[in-house]
Amino acid sequence: MKLLSVDIEISDVFELGRHEDIEKYAPFHIAVAATAVYAGAETLWYSEHGPGNAEPALNMTRNKARELLQYLADMQRDGYRLCTWNGLGFDLKWIGHVAEDMKLAAQVALKSYDPMFQFFNQTGYPAGLAAVSKAMGIGQAKSMDAADAPKQWRAGNHHAVMDYVMGDCQLTNMILLAIEQYKQVRWVATKGHTRAIPMPKLKTVEEVLREPEPDQSWMTNPLRRSKFCDWALKA
Repeated sequence: MKLLSVDIEISDVFELGRHEDIEKYAPFHIAVAATAVYAGAETLWYSEHGPGNAEPALNMTRNKARELLQYLADMQRDGYRLCTWNGLGFDLKWIGHVAEDMKLAAQVALKSYDPMFQFFNQTGYPAGLAAVSKAMGIGQAKSMDAADAPKQWRAGNHHAVMDYVMGDCQLTNMILLAIEQYKQVRWVATKGHTRAIPMPKLKTVEEVLREPEPDQSWMTNPLRRSKFCDWALKA
């Protein structure tokens, strides 16, 4: 099973209001990233302060981000399915930004598998990793809230954040495999009910983009598909 996931945590601290667009606080800096090959190598990516000081730096450097991005591209060329949870709309976009190579990031993103984006294109709204993990019966839980990760990183609790970002990679791999097994996505909805939609085949971002946009006629303020993919299409 040639499956690889990637996830990042940012170092930027802000209070995101309910229904507030996170892009308001962009551009973002990467604190640490993780990659996890299913039943294989798990790697943490971060920059160090410098020679003689191996402590993690506050932000990932351009060179480290380029190294990570090139690794993802090379693994795809080697036949690995790169999967993310909203990597199109966030992780791969900001890896490309920090690496100063949006073109390569876009190429990687379009060939990646992003079940969250595929879910959005079917339903018209997103779903969180924790909500899907719980409903799909995956025992491993998220170790902290995403909003706490930048604060913990800045407080020097680097290993806790590293465990968290790696845990999200592991969850992403397990969710992708569970979707393939059950041919559906289940999630815990806002009111606490478990819901499900069929997903008989996982598709690359490119394949999803060839499909019609979701029906959002029933929504007052819908989140448009372009919000996730415009950067990649323009790059």
